[in-house]
Amino acid sequence: MTDPTTALLLRRLHTAGLSDVVAVEPATGGLAATAGLAHRGDGTSVFAKTFDGPSPGDAFAAEAEGLTVLRAAGVATPGIILADRDLLVLSVLRPRPATEAFWERCAHAFARLHTTTRHSRFGWHRDNWLGRRRQVNTWNDDGFEFFAQHRLLRWLDEPRVMEALGPSDRAALERLCDRLPELLPVRPACLTHGDLWALNVMAAPDGRPALIDPAVSYTWAEVDLAHLWTTAPPPEAHVFFDLYAELTGLDRDWRARMPILQLRQHLAVIAQFDPDWGAAGLVRATLAPFRRRP
Repeated sequence: MTDPTTALLLRRLHTAGLSDVVAVEPATGGLAATAGLAHRGDGTSVFAKTFDGPSPGDAFAAEAEGLTVLRAAGVATPGIILADRDLLVLSVLRPRPATEAFWERCAHAFARLHTTTRHSRFGWHRDNWLGRRRQVNTWNDDGFEFFAQHRLLRWLDEPRVMEALGPSDRAALERLCDRLPELLPVRPACLTHGDLWALNVMAAPDGRPALIDPAVSYTWAEVDLAHLWTTAPPPEAHVFFDLYAELTGLDRDWRARMPILQLRQHLAVIAQFDPDWGAAGLVRATLAPFRRRP
């Protein structure tokens, strides 16, 4: 029986002009898109992904732009072969090695990214995408207002979020947003990957840490840190966090801030996936101190 995933990718690759692709091997790990390793007639391979069903606008163009911007900032990313409305084709990366030395290199790479790309405003010149949902990047001079409006409250009107979170949850989130200047330190905006969980960290052919699937914007560096910290990084990654904190001058309280910063990603997961892998429960736990007592 023909695998519908590989059949869809093969058809779109041929339509896009890559007629020498002879087979597609399904890839695992992605959540929003259909992806695979496309083998060409000359023995080389490329990575390709598409959406099953209607494509969310300019998602692949925005992703390709994010890869290009990160590469220009000194972070390894896959090469872009093709990016159109229905298809993204990239050069092939390597699986990351399961070593502490690799994660030490990650700490240096991400610290350099976050400390050398500071910006006077929060946002990006265009909206981009987290999976199939738009990430709103409207410019703002105030990081607390930007995070509240475009990274937290923005999700409350999503149907799945409305179903998962009741009125008391929503009121607690609004109170948390009002108190962000008390809860988080003032930090500058910098270029962030925007979806930095462990599966989006790979290795370039030369062994350097490489990133995929960005949703870039200028915002707090700790948004990237929180995503990596709270999404079950592998055991060998434990060396990353203390070294990153040392390289970037983080204070000793940074771990306590991670649940608040990660609310953004939990809300995005609730909005898109059923089941939500416990995201709604984590949101409620973080919001508990912000509920009004009778």
